[in-house]
Amino acid sequence: MCNLHWWIMWNFDICLLSLHIVIEDTMRILALLLGVKAACILLVSSLSGTGAVNNSGRWWGIVNVASSANLLTNSKNVQLVLDPSLALLSRRQRRLIRQNPGILHAIAAGLHTAIQECKWQFRNRRWDCPTTHSPAIFGKIVNRGCRETAFVFAITSAGVTHAVARSCSEGAIESCTCDYRRRGPGGPDWHWGGCSDNVDFGRMFSREFVDSSERGRDLRYLNNLHNNEAGRMTVSSEMQQECKCHGMSGSCVVRTCWMRLPSFRAVGDFLKDRFDGASRVVYANKGSNRASHRADPRHLEPENPAHKPPSSRDLVYFEKSPNFCSYNGKTGTHGTSGRNCNSSSPALDGCELLCCGRGFKTQTEKVTERCHCTFHWCCHVSCLNCTSTQTLHQCL
Repeated sequence: MCNLHWWIMWNFDICLLSLHIVIEDTMRILALLLGVKAACILLVSSLSGTGAVNNSGRWWGIVNVASSANLLTNSKNVQLVLDPSLALLSRRQRRLIRQNPGILHAIAAGLHTAIQECKWQFRNRRWDCPTTHSPAIFGKIVNRGCRETAFVFAITSAGVTHAVARSCSEGAIESCTCDYRRRGPGGPDWHWGGCSDNVDFGRMFSREFVDSSERGRDLRYLNNLHNNEAGRMTVSSEMQQECKCHGMSGSCVVRTCWMRLPSFRAVGDFLKDRFDGASRVVYANKGSNRASHRADPRHLEPENPAHKPPSSRDLVYFEKSPNFCSYNGKTGTHGTSGRNCNSSSPALDGCELLCCGRGFKTQTEKVTERCHCTFHWCCHVSCLNCTSTQTLHQCL
């Protein structure tokens, strides 16, 4: 009887071992297939001709494919391969994601917010921040050094900073928490407390992650780094103090205060103002250091010597913007044909300027909307359907 029991257990262990081997072999094959897929993504991206110069902004492509489940692991929880969607990232960027579990979702969310804000800020301009579903999200504009390029780099860097800082205070990232450095009395009737958004961690991570995609030492490289930092500095400098009152019967005898991130709309508004006043710069040399007999690092100077040097929050560019009026496959501009315009506005959204003098067509359409809604206790809302006629103007 004992021998029979031993024989059954021995065969059971053999089956378990065989099953474990089959599972591990299957995982290895799956990892190999995913690796091949990742290589194909990299090859297609490199041959497409629409990727950014020197991989600048290549990481933006993860907004279309990134997910929180980005690691494939075996039965011992040992990483085998990264999901092919992360093939757009550099080795250093992938390492940063592995070291900060939960941060990939924040990066993708911040990038998505930045794209939506870019579209909002330029909704009435000839360049309306067009995007694609390919790895080259912003198209060929990132290959240039114009104002629009500067804004794209600044807003995306700000988006990562903002989203990571917020995710830290929400506990969504394992490697960071709230910023608890402000403690104790802050004034005669208030003190520091609560959970401050960790903007310093957001800035630090954004600098390491975003700037790592830049290569070279030319004018484009310095411009991109400067505009990346301008986006981060805008988020940091616009932090606001929020307070909560404490006291009997709602009185505000003592207040507890903490630092809160600005709304991303406020960040976008600030960067849009900097876009309008962006500085055109050139590649300059600080001169030689006689003590060390070495040249100081190159830096950016205004093209016009009469202008003041750009600050850390100013946007910089080095070439004129292309003509956004008509389609041009070489520069990647879509043109303004078919865009809605305001026939009564003399501003940039007006038909005269937006349509570049080509004229516009007018059409009317009927729109049905819910209106005169009434709440009935409890709990029902009734509405009427209202039909109105809208007049639309579109550029020719």
